Amino acid sequence: MAETLDAENGLGRGTGREARTQSIATRFTPTEEQVLLRRAEASGQNLREWAREVLLREANADVGLSGIGILLTEVVGLQLFLAHVLGPLACGETITAAQYEELLRQVRASKHRAARDTMTEHAKAREE
Repeated sequence: MAETLDAENGLGRGTGREARTQSIATRFTPTEEQVLLRRAEASGQNLREWAREVLLREANADVGLSGIGILLTEVVGLQLFLAHVLGPLACGETITAAQYEELLRQVRASKHRAARDTMTEHAKAREE
């Protein structure tokens, strides 16, 4: 289904906007309610406005692409890690535990940027 709902268009009653006639009810524990209230207040909205916005944003999220993005990030992280570990090992060198831990830290810090760069490169290649 190619239908999406724009949360931005639904804020405020503008001319031409469909009337809101449907509601969804759910129950929360008092603890869950407090967490939700804090999040809504932090965004400067009341709980109903905030919940509506979050639900519509999640409904419109392209789950397939976000899942692929997460997977790609982890694959790129593995690629970075293996490239930096296997290079020295192939040359007969060893790495210390401290070097290994530092490498893991560096990969965790850079894998998101590297995955974004990879996706950008692929997007440019498709355009050409």
